[in-house]
Amino acid sequence: MKRTVPGRLVLAAGLLVAIAACSPVFNWRDVRLGDSGLVALLPCKPDHATRDVVLGGDQVAMQMDGCEAGGATFTMAYVVARDATHAADWQAAWKTTMSARLQAQAPVESAIDVRGAANTPAPVQLAIRGGDATDPGVPARAWWFAQASNASRPGEVTLYQAVVLGQASEPDAADTFFESLRLP
Repeated sequence: MKRTVPGRLVLAAGLLVAIAACSPVFNWRDVRLGDSGLVALLPCKPDHATRDVVLGGDQVAMQMDGCEAGGATFTMAYVVARDATHAADWQAAWKTTMSARLQAQAPVESAIDVRGAANTPAPVQLAIRGGDATDPGVPARAWWFAQASNASRPGEVTLYQAVVLGQASEPDAADTFFESLRLP
């Protein structure tokens, strides 16, 4: 008698392994954030959104791209400010709002270097661990940086935010994302 069931099981298991190998959790791709010029590697196909937010008392149209992969959410967003002073005020308000939403416990701010970024407002990173002693919350890393607009929009400043929310299953995924950020 011929045994075909185990052979079929082995073949099916082999196909599942091959399919899984072709479907990585992190499928990195270059993504341009709207018409802002910012390009980054995202680990998945992003969703796009525009929404009105309040920053520093001003209602602002924010453009966003983001996706979820490997247990973390990767996002990038931008707004256009009238000038560097407004951009600095908005950056401060954006950091405060994010810290409050995540119930940040002692967020750590540090300087970052993004090639092509303006000095005002200063490029910064905020490392956040939200929650409290009973609920440690979700970790997040956020970068803010700005770039002076081109000659067609003199004086304006584009303010960016890049965020990794959660702990990615690949330890270097957040670094890959942040290190890939490129301004025009």
